[in-house]
Amino acid sequence: MQKHKEILTAKEVAEYLKIHPLTVHKYAREGKIPAFKIGTDWRFHKKYIERWIKEKSVYHGNGKEHKNLL
Repeated sequence: MQKHKEILTAKEVAEYLKIHPLTVHKYAREGKIPAFKIGTDWRFHKKYIERWIKEKSVYHGNGKEHKNLL
């Protein structure tokens, strides 16, 4: 088994983002988060989730404060 997982489940993404798994499912259905389906299950590529986080973060002033734009 790999130490670094590239493909994540909705539960793993929820843990990573510190949000509820149902929110991850909702964002995936609405196209708000990069995801793909295998059968009925959502899957997420970790590098695209990390890129999505960076794109949604806005840094202000001296870089100590950021606002997340979900």
